[in-house]
Amino acid sequence: MTAASAADFSLDLPVFSAIKPAEVEGNLRALLDSNRAELERLLATDNPTWQSVIVPLEEMQHRLSRTWSPIGHMNGVVNSDELRAAYNACLPLLTAWNTDLAQNERLYKAYETVLKNEGAQLTSGQRKLVENALRDFRLAGVALPPDKKQRYKALVEQLATLQSKFDENVMDATNAWSRHLTEQQEIAGLPKPIVERARAAAEAKQLSGWLFTLDAPNYQAVMMHAAHEPLRRDFYHGWSTRASDQDGNEGRWDNTALMEQILAVRHEVAGLVGFPNYAEYSLATKMASSVPEVRSFLEQLAAKSKPIAQQEFEQLTKFAGRELNAWDVAFYAEKLKRERFDLSEEALRPYFPLPRVLSGMFSVAEKLYGVKIVERGGVDIYHPDVRFYDILNADGSLRGGFFVDLYARPKKRGGAWMDECVGRKRLGGPTSLPVAYLVCNFMPPVGSQPSLLTHSEVVTMFHEFGHGLHHMLTRVDYPSIAGINGVAWDAVELPSQFMENFAWRAEVIPMISAHVETGEPLPEAELNRLLGTRTFQAAMQTVRQLEFALFDLRIHSELVPGAPSRIMEILQEVRAQVAVVKPPEFNRFAHSFQHIFSGGYAAGYYSYKWAEVLAADAFSAFEEGGIFNPAVSNKFLSSILEQGGSRDAMEAFVEFRGRKPKIEPLLKQLGLAA
Repeated sequence: MTAASAADFSLDLPVFSAIKPAEVEGNLRALLDSNRAELERLLATDNPTWQSVIVPLEEMQHRLSRTWSPIGHMNGVVNSDELRAAYNACLPLLTAWNTDLAQNERLYKAYETVLKNEGAQLTSGQRKLVENALRDFRLAGVALPPDKKQRYKALVEQLATLQSKFDENVMDATNAWSRHLTEQQEIAGLPKPIVERARAAAEAKQLSGWLFTLDAPNYQAVMMHAAHEPLRRDFYHGWSTRASDQDGNEGRWDNTALMEQILAVRHEVAGLVGFPNYAEYSLATKMASSVPEVRSFLEQLAAKSKPIAQQEFEQLTKFAGRELNAWDVAFYAEKLKRERFDLSEEALRPYFPLPRVLSGMFSVAEKLYGVKIVERGGVDIYHPDVRFYDILNADGSLRGGFFVDLYARPKKRGGAWMDECVGRKRLGGPTSLPVAYLVCNFMPPVGSQPSLLTHSEVVTMFHEFGHGLHHMLTRVDYPSIAGINGVAWDAVELPSQFMENFAWRAEVIPMISAHVETGEPLPEAELNRLLGTRTFQAAMQTVRQLEFALFDLRIHSELVPGAPSRIMEILQEVRAQVAVVKPPEFNRFAHSFQHIFSGGYAAGYYSYKWAEVLAADAFSAFEEGGIFNPAVSNKFLSSILEQGGSRDAMEAFVEFRGRKPKIEPLLKQLGLAA
């Protein structure tokens, strides 16, 4: 990539306060009309070149992404009826534009001409950009006859709408659930901050007792700590039946039909462009080459982990002294962990106040990559919870920036994620530095006390920050291959899962821990006990992830058009194959499985385990050379993080590690090596 002085770049931040739902659709239509006119001008040239066609198109797509990103983001984190309506009105416009672009034969031929005439002069990154684009043209049916092109376009628009509705149903069903408790015995065992938050929620509605909503902090606390089994069962039922025929809302937000429609549409899309099923279509852009390869990888991992997971579950059952239901597992696991390691996740919360975790995590990045992370005030934000940080180079110049939005609240999508706000761009005109959103759903501060995290939440924070560093530390100047863009999806989790390892290191935990009252870091005895818990029930956690991944792969590779739905049947078959915890009949986990039905992981959930192999192997280089060894971290930075999608993922890994990845470091990390 071309060198550039940092002074050439600027941060182009959204003005969230200027986004008015009533104006969103009109503004987008105007931008798309402008793009179409500009595209016609670009294609009018007789001799397309890198500079005359590809650079302007990169600029155009950057401008569109930069305009749409804050709207899509706000729809997920400060959802309202007006914004939702505007968002849904725009989805068909965006998908139509993207499909028209991807099916444009003149544009396809222009890219082919550039590769033919200028291929020898292009840098490796530029060549990768062109090759990616040519592949994506073919995957969008650029060579199809007009009627099939039109069908493809209609299907893709339909899919965008179906996926958005799936998301909305999960959010609405989650927001509709609450429990008002008035008896002390019902809240026995629950952590004090959770109880205080529920009391405040009740008081806000002029109620006595405690009011619990169905967000992640409440659900996890009840599952792990509620001594009152009926409350655990109630929360489990609420969480595992969201947006289904079992959620008690008389089908109002039932995703059953949507799931079948989404799978059917994806299957037809894949068939139109010559693939036997959607899973094979999805793998056309990934490191893994085929469905049998992925299935074999998952089943081999299952064969290694299920016998150990079965032992772990039998030990847990013996410890509990009773047969365990699905809503008992986390509760007794926490008790067993406390007995075995003399350690409680909840007891560690005071040692992980969020401000300390953030500052320590930033210090880790600073030591690894020679950057500086500084909070900036006065930035336009969309909610009072949000903060903004600049990333500075060693010389004080800007490298990128990111918004953090870390607390659970109503009208905010559950889970944790990193997303692109602005991509890096240096194309000869105005330049942009990368900006990210880092989103979690931690328990908000209660009273004057900061938010206190469990260690597992700390690991989540490191994971999302790893994604953020991948996006923000890129040195690639072309938006479509900068940061996480253009990276094979089964490699995109490498930097995030790699970063999780630092949250488990004795060198790092003193940097991210300080007791909320005394300021003391986590004592050495507790630190050693915490490190000992890393492999606690790791096999049970592994088979749970394998269940998700095999289910995802099979529903996307085994669909038979016109045949009765097999979604729940396949889920039961997968559970029989790999699960050790048998869920109840009412469980409808799939109905809120947003990763695969509305997120980017359709036929790609295996990517978490695939990339975990890469991440564990990459981190083993740090274990060998010292986790803050500048030679190792600089090589990881230059080979992986800075490269974005400008290189083949396997090539980049081999450059860093000196060889192809091995599974042994992951098995060792999970305690499965023996």
